[in-house]
Amino acid sequence: MGRALELAARGRYGASPNPMVGAVVLDAEGRLAGEGWHAAFGGPHAEVVALDDAGGSARGGTLYVTLEPCAHRGKTPPCVDAILEAGVRRVVLALRDPTATASGGSERLRAEGIEVHEGPGADQARILNRRWLRWARHKRPWVTMKAAVSLDGRVATREGHSQWITGEAARERGLELREEHDAILVGVGTVLADNPRLTRRLGLNPVTGWRRIVLDSRLRVPSNAALVQSEPQATLIAHTPQATGENRRRLGDLGVELVEITADDTGRVDLDALLDELARREVSTLLVEGGPTVHGSFADTDLVDEAIFFVAPILIGGEAPAAVAGRGAPTLEMARRLRFETVRHHGEDLEITAVRPGDEDVHGVD
Repeated sequence: MGRALELAARGRYGASPNPMVGAVVLDAEGRLAGEGWHAAFGGPHAEVVALDDAGGSARGGTLYVTLEPCAHRGKTPPCVDAILEAGVRRVVLALRDPTATASGGSERLRAEGIEVHEGPGADQARILNRRWLRWARHKRPWVTMKAAVSLDGRVATREGHSQWITGEAARERGLELREEHDAILVGVGTVLADNPRLTRRLGLNPVTGWRRIVLDSRLRVPSNAALVQSEPQATLIAHTPQATGENRRRLGDLGVELVEITADDTGRVDLDALLDELARREVSTLLVEGGPTVHGSFADTDLVDEAIFFVAPILIGGEAPAAVAGRGAPTLEMARRLRFETVRHHGEDLEITAVRPGDEDVHGVD
């Protein structure tokens, strides 16, 4: 199962909105016969890849898989059918599939006389697929807040200089995060100030369908913005009813997708409603790379599941902007407490990851 989990992690850049799944096949004598992982959404599942790799050696053997084999026909045939056809005698799975659509594989395998064991590696499988599990169970995207900051938490100098706070290695890792997520989100302020492209450009993710999302209540994004001029069909601008018909026509005619979302009590796009809309579009993981205002809005509404901060060993000080603005917490007791998970070096900089404690429901559904 440990090997299956290692294989599953190889799908980090292409599996979403499916889960990352790995599989290992042992022959009837307990020798390694085949292995595989789910590499890309729409492609073959891990079990099928591993069984194909094993060939006839799978008959009478054991399949280890990190998630319950699916029993439904989606973009690919049911994995249960492939397992039965291969003649596997025993299946060991880490996690049950929590979705109504794909679950039921264990019951069907048992009904066909296959020995099924559940549980080994469950904790590791949960951590590996926590982003997908959040979306699968509650139909809300997993929200990752990403920022590059100084040692004192500033994202720019008092005069607005921000390129570059961190070094090249940290910036490269930041681009990797785009490959891991289904969509990126910024506010219109970032578009007006930096004119970003918001592209995937490392070539790690084999799946098309990358989305660029802009929060723009009144549709102030200019027609010559980079994310309008290049692949406008990949850009979704979320606005409120305040947007004028003229601006709707202007951006719509350029091929940008416009989505009207109700306004919150500040007149901005209601983030809860936006996340619901993105979930319907199969956005299971959302990378928030906005400025302090956007970060503050997500923090104030308690919608941050994971925070990844790249910290440079510099002190900016003064009246420079912090990474997270918004209303903020009135007391320390009311501040959202995350759990430090990893610290990694990238050149001179640090990547610090903190996540919402795993025993809590992120969106108050449980």
